[in-house]
Order: sequence, then C-alpha cells, then structure tokens
Amino acid sequence: MDIRRQTRSQFRTPLRDTHTHTHTHTYIHIKCIITIIIIIINDNMPEPLLIACLFATLLVPNTFSRETSYKHRAALDADGKYDVKWRFDGATISFEVAVATRGYVGFGFSPSGAMARSDLVIGGVSGGRPYLQDYFADASRMVHRDPQQSYRLEYAWENDTHTVLGFSRDLLTCDPNDKDITESTVRVIWAYHSEDVGPLGPMYHGVNRGRKSVRLLNPAKGTAVPDGTRFFDLRNSQVPVPSKDTTYWCQLFRFPEVQKKHHVIRIEPLIQKGHENLVHHILLYQCDRDLDEDDLGTGHECYHQNMPDSFQTCETVVFAWAIGGEGFTYPPHAGLSIGTSIDPFFVLMEIHYDNPALHQGILDSSGLRFFYSSDLRRYDAGIIETGVWVSLYHMLPPGMQEYISEGHCTQECLQESLDHEMPSGIRVFAVLLHAHLAGRAIRTRHFRGQKELRPLAHDSEFDFNFQEFLALSEERLLLPGDHLITECKYNTKSRKQMTWGGLSTRDEMCLSYLLYYPRINLARCESLPEIKGQLKFIGVKEIQMPVRSWPFVIKSPKRYNNLSFTEAMDKFRWSKKRGEAFNEVVLQLKMNVRCSKRGQEEWSVQGMMVPPPELTAEVRPPHSNCHRSKAAQSQSGLPLLIIVCLLSSVHLRPSV
Repeated sequence: MDIRRQTRSQFRTPLRDTHTHTHTHTYIHIKCIITIIIIIINDNMPEPLLIACLFATLLVPNTFSRETSYKHRAALDADGKYDVKWRFDGATISFEVAVATRGYVGFGFSPSGAMARSDLVIGGVSGGRPYLQDYFADASRMVHRDPQQSYRLEYAWENDTHTVLGFSRDLLTCDPNDKDITESTVRVIWAYHSEDVGPLGPMYHGVNRGRKSVRLLNPAKGTAVPDGTRFFDLRNSQVPVPSKDTTYWCQLFRFPEVQKKHHVIRIEPLIQKGHENLVHHILLYQCDRDLDEDDLGTGHECYHQNMPDSFQTCETVVFAWAIGGEGFTYPPHAGLSIGTSIDPFFVLMEIHYDNPALHQGILDSSGLRFFYSSDLRRYDAGIIETGVWVSLYHMLPPGMQEYISEGHCTQECLQESLDHEMPSGIRVFAVLLHAHLAGRAIRTRHFRGQKELRPLAHDSEFDFNFQEFLALSEERLLLPGDHLITECKYNTKSRKQMTWGGLSTRDEMCLSYLLYYPRINLARCESLPEIKGQLKFIGVKEIQMPVRSWPFVIKSPKRYNNLSFTEAMDKFRWSKKRGEAFNEVVLQLKMNVRCSKRGQEEWSVQGMMVPPPELTAEVRPPHSNCHRSKAAQSQSGLPLLIIVCLLSSVHLRPSV
C-alpha cells in the first residue's frame, strides 16, 4: 500500500461515529437511542422496532469476547507488527487488525499486489474518537474517497503501543471501486503511520507497508499435531546456489528405517531465513529401492547430463510444496505411508531456486520436515500429477492479454488405472494448482460422461508467489471413466517472443497436484497437444529427417529452412488476432496421453493420440445480483441497526 498526500478536499470527510475504547470502557446506549430517534424522525421507523432495539440494548450482558469470535488469523509482516483476524459467513466478512502504532492504519485489497486500482480502508483513533473511511486508488495510484462507503466500523481502541480496529463489509458490495472477496487468492495490502489522518489526509507511510496473499474464504486448515509427535528432516546443507536465473537442485535422501508401518501426518517447509523468495518450490520423488547407496547425500543440478544415474530412477511425486505455502496437515483418516515395501524409502528432493537478480555467494540449507505416527489412519494417501505434460510442445504466443492452455487427465487413463486398481473410485481431498510467472488463473474441471461437475479447485487470482494445497470443503469422488481438465489462463502481453513449457520461471507449466485416498498405482495423468498441427498453423510443411537434434529442424518452406521449430515459431509474425486463432486451433488438436505408474512403468494408454472430448456447457459460478431495490436495501439495514444497538452495550476489553 502506497499512500501519498492528496488534496485537502479529497480527505475532508466527517469521522465516523461508533463506540471506542482507549484506557476506559464506554457504553453508548445514549448514542444508540439518539441514532434511533433521528432515524424515526427522518424515515418513520416503526415504533415496535424502536422498542425491540431499546429492550435488546438493556438486556445484552457485557460478556462478549472478541478473542474467540475470529476463526482465522495471519501476520501480515515479518516483524509481527501487523496482525489480522477474520471470520465470514455466506454474505459478509469481518476483520480485526491490531497494529503497532497509535496513528492511522491502512488495509486493502489489490488486483496485483500494487497500489493501483486497489480497494482501501483507512482508520484509527484520534483524541479518543474513532474514524474509518472507504477509499480506492485509481490506475495512477491516486487515492480517492469512495462515494459508496462499504466498510462498517464495529469498534476501535488504542493503548500505549497498538491500535485495534474491528470492521466488516459485504463479500460482494456491487461497488465498482471495491474488490469482490471470493474463494480465490486475495492480495492484501497494508500500511500504517505514527500519526493519525489530518485535515490534509494521511501522511506518506514510508517503509511501513507491504503485501501478503491469503485465501480469506478458503484458509489453510488446522496445522497442529499432537505434542510429542516424532519428526524427521530432509534438509540440504549449504548448497551453493549458482548466479543464474533458475536452478533445479537435486539431492538423494533415505527415510528413517521404522520397524513397522507408520503414517506421515504433516509435512512443512524448512526455508532458510532470508531465502523465502529464493526457494520457489520443493518436489519430493520416490526412487527405486535398489539404487546405488553411494549416491546418498549426493547433490547435483537436476536434469543435467552429468547428474548421477540414480537420479533417473526417481519418477513418482510423493509431495509438493510451493512458495507462500505453510505446509500441509493430512485429514484424520489418511496419511502418507512409510515403512512397507512399496512405500518411499530412497527419495530425491528437488528444490527450484529462483534467482533473477543473479546474486552470488548464496548458500542454502532449506528442506522439509515430516511428522509421523505409529497410530495408523484408515487410508494410505497418494498424489497424482495432472495437467499439461511439461514440454516445448506447450507454447504461448507473445503479446496476448489472455491465452488458455488445457491439460487433460483423460477418461482413457482414469478408466484403465481405476478399473484395475480401485473400481469404486478414489477420493480427492486437496489440490495444489501450479503455474509460473505468466499464469493468471487456474482451475481443475471435472467431467463425468459429458456432464461437467463443479470444479475440483479454482483460483481466478493466481499468484505466482503464493501456491499451496487447497483442502477441499468436501472430498470429491473420482470414478473410472471420469475426465479432468487443468485449465490455465496466461498473460504474455509484455513478452516479445514465444513462451515455452519448461522448468524456468520464465517458462510455463500448467499442473494440478491431487492428494487423494486410497493410494493406487497412478503417478501422472497428463496430456500434450500434438506438434504437427501447431507447426502447420505457421506454415511449416516438412521437417528434416532423420531427427538428429533437439529442438528438431525445419526443412520447408524456405523461410524456415534450417531453423529449429522454436526459432521458426519466434520468427512468425504474431498478432493478437493470430494468437487468438492459434489458441482455438491448439484447443482442438489431438492430444498425446501420458498415463504413468509409480517408477518408470506405464499404463497401456500411455502415448495414445486422442481428440479432446465433446463436452456440455461449462459450469460457471452464479453471477451476483447487484440490482437490489431501494426497498430491499432499506429492509436489509434494519437488522444492522439492531446489531449496532447490541454492540453499543457490549463490554470490550482493550487488550492486544
């Protein structure tokens, strides 16, 4: 949040009146009564409602406690100076912010994490009097008071060190200057200052600002594990991170030897302090049990021609963590099995280091912590990687405001694998959506026959710097013959050349990792559009045979002769119209199916070429009705008036 001094007229607004607590507790029954009388005079408020409000005001006991009313909490800064709590229902969301200042507090939501086009609220306590105002920032980051004041101040107080504000708003305000709050990622921005807002508006906050992505309506579930739960760590030791944009570092580990079966019940990241933006994601792979144990503890760049042969045996994903995530606790009826002959024993930990500034001399010791128990759960959990097979055949034209890729977990793959392993189906309980810098939105669509069900997961505000497993509110049954589509929307508007599927953060991916139970022998269920149709779009007629290099080389037409197919794609003169036409073509091309088991084995449908399925109309979330009548708005305000009366009789303790 970046608030700079604005003109006097923009901020000359009356302070909002409500109850406040500084060092003393104040009851404002009189304010409530006066407010009601004013409303009666102006709006002819029915007398029975007045009596009800007064009656409630007198009878409500002073035992309300804010401390237990908020279910969710997050620290927005690294120093613990700005905390937020919240709760929500189907229509509204309430916040409490506690900030280490006696000046103003700023809080808001941004479409990008920056100040431009953000939805803001600024408040505090000045001279024992609370204030809270709804603002918005335009495209030039200028702050304006919002004509529609959507935020409601519930309480405010300060002590010698902190200011606390309690306020609420509707999830959907029908105000074009407000940001709707949905189940997708929300980029929260914050700021504070040592001085309150004055006649000229808020003073510039300087470095007291920041941003944090959270899921307000789909927060992470409980993370607690029982006291005394055993754990082990897999951690790199002083890995020298190269001075280059992207590095994938792999190291072999061995799980601890346990005498009987155990379940891992929680996995959390161990990110070296100060490296939170360096470590982009961690993948853990299961390796063959007969690998060369001399390679244990060996570290090397992944996907390198000189890496140890043992690395090649590590194919099955065991767990995935990505930047911004806080770890994952398995549901009480499922866990990651260790200790049996088919469980992970030798594992490869792959860490993606993102170093765009090319810093030198970095040593990293990040990794993962595993909490495990001998108290077995009912089911063994597994993980399936679905989406677009990571390959150069996955390509995005430059200059596109929106480009869509689809990765299919096909009905052929789910039919064969589930018929053989679990005909009654498997239950998905969490999903991690994964893309890189061009990603803007991802959803995992679910089809049964030709009918589309509700998406398994979706995020219309995808944030590259915040990727974690989403626990499903209801577990989803996957049956033989079902079909999944991981749909990714990208923005390449600022790019001048093609974006390729690949490992770098400047390359792209489109993946969904599904956590499920009971575990079956299916590791990957993905697809890739065939390359011939993509090359035909730019006019390629023939490639050089036999293929002796990668990327392979074009033979004709003459304008592409002796160019690799990637060079030919970059040479093509892309435009918005051509990019949109290319997108339509790619979405209709036949797909190469990837359907692999644990290790290096495959199901028989691996490598099949299948057309995209014919599907019914998409399932879209219902649109909100923002054309409420004046009468409806008036009626909806009456219960709120009673609530204000009730709150005015509440005894609130000023503690931080």
